[in-house]
Amino acid sequence: MRKVTLISGDGIGPEVIEAAMRVVNATGVLIHWKIAYAGVNAAKNMGNPLPEETLESIRATGVALKGPCGTPIGGGFASVNVELRKRFGLFANIRPVKSIPGARSRYENVDLVIFREGTEGSYGGKETVIRDTTGVVQVRGESITTRAICTKFFWQVLNYALKHNRKKITIVHKANINKEAGELFLNTGHKLFEAMVGEKSPFTIEDMIVDNAAQKLVLDPTQFDVLAMNNEHGDILSDLCAGLVGGLGLVPGANVGGDCAIFEAAHGTAPDIAGKGIANPTAMILSAAMMLDHLGENNAADRIRSAIGHMYRTKQVTRDIDSEGGLDTQTFANVLVEEVKYLSR
Repeated sequence: MRKVTLISGDGIGPEVIEAAMRVVNATGVLIHWKIAYAGVNAAKNMGNPLPEETLESIRATGVALKGPCGTPIGGGFASVNVELRKRFGLFANIRPVKSIPGARSRYENVDLVIFREGTEGSYGGKETVIRDTTGVVQVRGESITTRAICTKFFWQVLNYALKHNRKKITIVHKANINKEAGELFLNTGHKLFEAMVGEKSPFTIEDMIVDNAAQKLVLDPTQFDVLAMNNEHGDILSDLCAGLVGGLGLVPGANVGGDCAIFEAAHGTAPDIAGKGIANPTAMILSAAMMLDHLGENNAADRIRSAIGHMYRTKQVTRDIDSEGGLDTQTFANVLVEEVKYLSR
């Protein structure tokens, strides 16, 4: 039996996490779910948004399935997501963005993967207020980019591209403006790919300035395959890409390091719909499927993806997809569980 840390998070987190857990259990894979807490509710109830008990559980299991955790805007505590990535060295954030037939979107046949470096850049640094007067805030920001982490990150990109038979890698950057850090990131990627695959590379390798990449993604996302970028660019473009296939409710994610992996959906806590039973658990369930892949349970993961595809094709979707005939969160999960069980026979 495998042990996995389960973090419900805030907002719609408990609803979508419960749905994902039930679907994983329906595959027949035996998992001991170790319940842990993080986020706003943990801060209120336990006095700490990231309790030591949660960190210990993740260290022990090496794998976590995590719901969205709230972060106060402006003041309050720092982002739990950022802190987890830093604590466990989760340098690669992976977000597959793929069209689901039956999901309402502007594009068809999108199949791309966002690789976002997860621990460095300005997100991995600190801000120090130097001067704060009426209408003026002067801040000294710390942004760190290292060759060591860039190399680990691009190794993940390369291995993923080879394993999944991808045809093109696009390094997204802003090296024309951020001369030092941008050039280090860009050159590390090119040199590693050149050293490892050389002239007989099974895929095309290119680079593109981030604003140009955003424009081209909106014009025709099918021209991209794997996109590798730094922390800040990945945060923005992964949400943009989610919009290309129907929204954040459909896009899964994984945070991977050397010794640990945390799986979570791309969306946030959505407090406006929390507790109403209308949240779409698809992204969280697909994140759980990525977790099963990570655990070597590829067949179970494929059954989940097949079951979701069947439900969308047959219009058994949640209310954000079909406002009139859509299912509530619980009913969607119930139907999906039965579909997964059927495919598991």
